[in-house]
Amino acid sequence: MYLHEAQAKDILARYGIPLPEGMIARSSDEAAAHATALGGAVAVKALIHAGGRGLAGGVRFAQTPDEAALCADDMLGGTLVTAQTRRKGETVHEIYIEQALDFSRSLYLSLIVDQRRAVPTLIAAAEGGTAFEQNAMDAPAMVQKYPLGADGGHNPAALAAFLDMLGVPDSHSAAVLGVVEAMIAAFMENDATLIEINPLALVEGGGAVAIDAKIVLDGNSLFRHPALAALRDTARSDEAEVLAQANEINFVRMDGEIGLVVNGAGLGLATHDMVIEEGGRPANFMDIRTMATAEQIATGIGLLLDDPKVRVLLINVHGGGMTTCDRISDALALATEAHDRTVPVIFRVAGQNAAQAREAAQALPLPCTIPDDMTEAVRLAVSEALQ
Repeated sequence: MYLHEAQAKDILARYGIPLPEGMIARSSDEAAAHATALGGAVAVKALIHAGGRGLAGGVRFAQTPDEAALCADDMLGGTLVTAQTRRKGETVHEIYIEQALDFSRSLYLSLIVDQRRAVPTLIAAAEGGTAFEQNAMDAPAMVQKYPLGADGGHNPAALAAFLDMLGVPDSHSAAVLGVVEAMIAAFMENDATLIEINPLALVEGGGAVAIDAKIVLDGNSLFRHPALAALRDTARSDEAEVLAQANEINFVRMDGEIGLVVNGAGLGLATHDMVIEEGGRPANFMDIRTMATAEQIATGIGLLLDDPKVRVLLINVHGGGMTTCDRISDALALATEAHDRTVPVIFRVAGQNAAQAREAAQALPLPCTIPDDMTEAVRLAVSEALQ
């Protein structure tokens, strides 16, 4: 689950990480009032679930409250397209008015889960800021990694040596080490999958201040953190994705014509890749969770039938355990009954109760093709979508 910058900073503040003072504004009048209260120059930031705002005009600086109000007028209600948003961008509903700080040097810091080692890992670079991603691509050696224990455990002396190797000045080493230690605690205690501070400003007097922050939480662990779960911003989420989540389906809408009905994240990604390699365009990513009932799966199929761009359904399911193949055919029948619109269906299933599912799908009042394997299923779906 992605958090907005203001939400992420609220969490980091609880762990003692120094932050500029800031307030959320939903109108130009509020922006001016907050700028007045903060005094001096302020940063005006669009609150969206994506990075790259600075390069896309989503972070601006205002010297006066009137300038802050003008920035707010320009941002609020507008669409911001960055390198990390979808093609259509994200609408700006709120902005963050924050004290602007002067600093001559900054760092990049983030904590992620290293998928290969299955441990939390500190990612750091001696230079942060809006151009960090491009700089890191141009000079990969600037990015350094420090793996932690599976429980976040680490040797403070070794971590301090890592930061020294990174070039952190002696005058700021204690402050930076304190920020990293606090990041580790926040990462582990909140079941985060990402905590990023970029930039971490090195300010006069030996301090270190988190100018921008991003946190992504593990959605599968939110049952342990009801207060964090309540931070989910469903108002800005795709309605179809929210409905799918409520029905035990991981769903991401895309721009293509081939609706994918798949169980399992790995099989879903493989199906997505095969469709693209064959020259097709997926309309979505789907991962049916093991607990999903036939009625819930029918809701997911219905989301695809409701999408006028979808010209064919590609069902690619491996039945086993709690999700049997006949549950998928039952769901297809329920979705067909509930919707006036039908599209051709490529029905590829394997595993538990596959034969019963194929027979049931073939009997439905819709054009249904039952291929022998995944490769043929993808080829047929792409061919149907291109007709």
